[in-house]
Amino acid sequence: MGQELRFLLNDTEIRLTEAGARDTLLDFLRLNRRMTGTKEGCAEGDCGACTVLVGRIHNGRLHYEPINACIRFLASCHGCHVVTVEHLRGPVGGLHPVQAAMVEHHGSQCGFCTPGFVMALYGLWMQNPRPDMGAIETALQGNLCRCTGYEPIVKAAFAASEAGGQHMDALTVERDRVTAALQAIPTGRVDIARKDDRAILPADAADLAQVLAEHPNATIVAGATDVGLWVTKFLRDISPAVFIGHLADLKEIRIIPGHITIGAGVTYSEFEPFIVQHFPEALDYWLRIGGWQVRNAGTIGGNIANGSPIGETPPLLIALGATMRLRSVAGTRDLPVEDYFIAYGKQDRRPGEFVESITVPLKGAARIAAYKVSKRHHADITASAAAFRVETDGATITDARVAFGGMAATPKRATLAEAALRGRPFAAETFEAAARAVAGDFQPLSDWRASAAYRQQLAANFFRRFWLEQSGAEHRLRRVE
Repeated sequence: MGQELRFLLNDTEIRLTEAGARDTLLDFLRLNRRMTGTKEGCAEGDCGACTVLVGRIHNGRLHYEPINACIRFLASCHGCHVVTVEHLRGPVGGLHPVQAAMVEHHGSQCGFCTPGFVMALYGLWMQNPRPDMGAIETALQGNLCRCTGYEPIVKAAFAASEAGGQHMDALTVERDRVTAALQAIPTGRVDIARKDDRAILPADAADLAQVLAEHPNATIVAGATDVGLWVTKFLRDISPAVFIGHLADLKEIRIIPGHITIGAGVTYSEFEPFIVQHFPEALDYWLRIGGWQVRNAGTIGGNIANGSPIGETPPLLIALGATMRLRSVAGTRDLPVEDYFIAYGKQDRRPGEFVESITVPLKGAARIAAYKVSKRHHADITASAAAFRVETDGATITDARVAFGGMAATPKRATLAEAALRGRPFAAETFEAAARAVAGDFQPLSDWRASAAYRQQLAANFFRRFWLEQSGAEHRLRRVE
């Protein structure tokens, strides 16, 4: 067991013998290291002003991703390379190509959000040397410009790609040295604290089970895209916190005949290629889960485990018929994802258990769709969401699974609407009947995101939208318009 937190910060190795579970990376950078290029805007992973790159070795390869430092806990940086805007430089000094492009195209207005934009574009520049408009817009989803200056920032992104130079960038030139330095950090459990604020990093999944047996009431922290707000907004005590985002055996994705099994620690970004390959109909929905920084940190298992009624992955997974595996020192048990949610704030997870994996069937042909409505199109919390999996024999609906989020205290299937679909013709009147039937499935609440009446109307309209899309009627209407 180690009692030292170790990571690289730009070109410096950091060793800490004292750190609390609630310490954020942003506070460490600004208050401890006086690296004030990284800004605090929202403190909830929404505005992107605090964007930094974090590199971690996975499957033998050092990979960097933009994340929000405001909700990234310092303890989760163990074994990582943290890169801030201060580290950027050109191949012979001076401005980095991304910074130079921002200057040339007047991409900085008041300047407060600019370092975050630069770091997001830096991440894109490294990963995708020739981005199109869609890739640039996706990379900037998680960065808000209060001066409404996106056009020059997009121009700067294109200009940086034209400038190139990735082979001369510091993260490329120094990759072998950084990789060796990270590999030199000892593996094994890390247990570190500041007074009573304690952070534990298990060595692997088996050690995680042991830690939770020793501390059954501990807070499990994966990507911290939700837990981070417990600290920054609600000042909650999360100690002892058990950090699991580094566990390689919770990041495995296995495809076997008829199924795909996803480790609970797999992030949204890591699973995105599999969405493209196996569930392309849900790609737009997937890309609306937070911004790029959130998808780089947030995990599928964490999104399920915390039991939020507005989490994006449960409706889709429930509609697809997914199951989940829970693990503890006593062994494992499997259950359908839909059965995990008992009531608001209550899930079927026993003391000492953690979500180990999720398994999604890949069987048969089906019509799949997923929809989300929120106040802001991208990087916003769900007001209501729905996912469909409908099987037909051509003329008749043979099976239907429809799940909703934001309509009840838990993610939930629309059983009355499903019954209105099964065995009925694949026709407009059938989906209209389901649109009427769904009113009996839910009694939603009114809150600042949407009224109960609005949510009921959305639920009905999701069925109408599904029919229009699947029947081709939507495309005919567009041609007429």
